[in-house]
Amino acid sequence: MSSTDKAPDRPKVSLPDELTGGYGQTQTETLAVETKREALFIGIPKEITLQERRVALVPSGVNRLTSRGHRVLVQTGAGTASNFTDHHYSEEGGEIAHSAREVYTKAKVILKVAPPTLEEIDMMQPGTVLISPLQLPIISAEYLYRLKAKRIIAIAMEYLQDDSGCYPIVRIMSEMAGITAVQMAAELLSGKGDGPGVLLGGVSGVPSAKIVILGGGVVAEYATRTALGMGAEVKIFDDNIHKLMRLQNSVGRQLYTSAFNPTYLRRELLTAEVAIGAIHAEDGRTPVVVSEDMVRAMRPGSVIIDVSIDQGGCFATSKLTSMDRPTFVRHDVTHCCIPNIASRVGRTASIAVSNLIVPMLLKADGAASIEEYIMHNKGMRHGVYTFKGCLTNSYLGRRFEMRSTDIGLLMTSSM
Repeated sequence: MSSTDKAPDRPKVSLPDELTGGYGQTQTETLAVETKREALFIGIPKEITLQERRVALVPSGVNRLTSRGHRVLVQTGAGTASNFTDHHYSEEGGEIAHSAREVYTKAKVILKVAPPTLEEIDMMQPGTVLISPLQLPIISAEYLYRLKAKRIIAIAMEYLQDDSGCYPIVRIMSEMAGITAVQMAAELLSGKGDGPGVLLGGVSGVPSAKIVILGGGVVAEYATRTALGMGAEVKIFDDNIHKLMRLQNSVGRQLYTSAFNPTYLRRELLTAEVAIGAIHAEDGRTPVVVSEDMVRAMRPGSVIIDVSIDQGGCFATSKLTSMDRPTFVRHDVTHCCIPNIASRVGRTASIAVSNLIVPMLLKADGAASIEEYIMHNKGMRHGVYTFKGCLTNSYLGRRFEMRSTDIGLLMTSSM
């Protein structure tokens, strides 16, 4: 196009003044409004059942929470059995309460490592969030009715999940339970008390004791490591072949493994000095895999350690025992069925639980309330078994013939 050529005229478009009037002018400054969050008020009562030696939060955990603006009220003497004093807690920002009633009536979130008694439930304020184990042999219909009447949001520690869908508290307690179970078996087999005087590992010329482990999970893995380290012979049963393969790879050696074939299981129990129940049910009661007839056929003086007792036990003859009376004898077989077996190493267990619980609670910082956090956190929600007057665990509903409502429906209705 030459310089003498003119571009064709184009129609001009006029814009309304409301679209152009503010162009180039200073705009009104707007400030970000921070969503108001609710600081947690956490209560740690002293445990009064099952000779419990653990505490849900240790002083270092209290420090992490209080430094973020949360309050922690600790009953005097709550950490004594785990060798944590009131001074340790107060130095880390904890407030000391002189009675259990003060903790239960003031705190919005109650942390326990043993289920509360009926009297403790009665002291809680309506709408309290309770995080504690759900030990099935202890739970009753009255227990659930009391929680519902108080509209308690009850969360079972052992059903809490992490982001990968695993059960972190179950895992860490299982590690300690597996080690402790073998240690207790060694004590009960020795000459201590009425033991038969058998050394677990044997010596030159004398064969090692045989341990049968039921289950191929974390308890079994750590029990196997401990037993092999002490020189015992180990045989493991589980219907999940993948678990058995993983266990062998983790231990790093070939082991005797089998599915729960009744013929093979009975044959091994007949000649075993120790049988350890290490089956974990993801929801509900542990299945009974050893009948009373099998127990009756075991060697006199042999030992059963039922770690699964917190979910009902996997031996037909199992019944709840405690730290001060850890064993009973049935069919000439010594039974040890302590639901809180990890409490034997109270300090280590307390630190382990605290290390897992504190990060879960700190994730609630961005939520408007602890209830909102529970509603939107799948891992926490998975542990809920009563929610504001409703039973949300279907197994408990079937067991106690109570109506249960899916937690997902309650979440939807409250949105």
